[in-house]
Amino acid sequence: MLKNKLKQYKLILASGSPRRQQFFKDLDLDFEIRLKEIEEIFPSELKGAEITNYLAILKASAFEGELQDNEILVTSDTIVWFNDKALGKPKDEQNAFEILKSLSNATHDVITSVCFKTNTKTDLLCETTKVTFNELSDEAILYYIENYKPFDKAGAYGIQEWIGFIGVAKIEGSYANVMGMPVDKVYEYLSKLA
Repeated sequence: MLKNKLKQYKLILASGSPRRQQFFKDLDLDFEIRLKEIEEIFPSELKGAEITNYLAILKASAFEGELQDNEILVTSDTIVWFNDKALGKPKDEQNAFEILKSLSNATHDVITSVCFKTNTKTDLLCETTKVTFNELSDEAILYYIENYKPFDKAGAYGIQEWIGFIGVAKIEGSYANVMGMPVDKVYEYLSKLA
């Protein structure tokens, strides 16, 4: 449906995330993947959505001057925001354990910003989902880290994996957003272009 509406455009997803790529496939969109190495560093005074907005725009700005007139570039960034700080991807097993231990029996925000860039404009959308974890035992955390190796995931977990099934007590907002993209909002934005 949307694929036909977007025929005059070429959609470019600038993300190495298998989950984001799968979302675009599941939406039945024709798209190309273009990747650039970006150092994801943000000013320390930024908080919450300011961080993801900054990084999504930073990723898009790497393509400045390279886009054709009919191309739409999509970049995205997700963080876990907890206790007034951003929890990124864990550095190692110990760090993953510490992150998950801190999220145990608590509520955190998963914030994703998506940037749409063309030659003439840059648009941004942002979504926040609240996720509440049950109390996680040390055994459960260690089992998850050992078997699922969540080192490429913000907050050291994937909600669609084992830890999500046994650990998540409640979620308020978009489930897909917790996996890295508010798919409904992206679909709505692209539909309005067509």
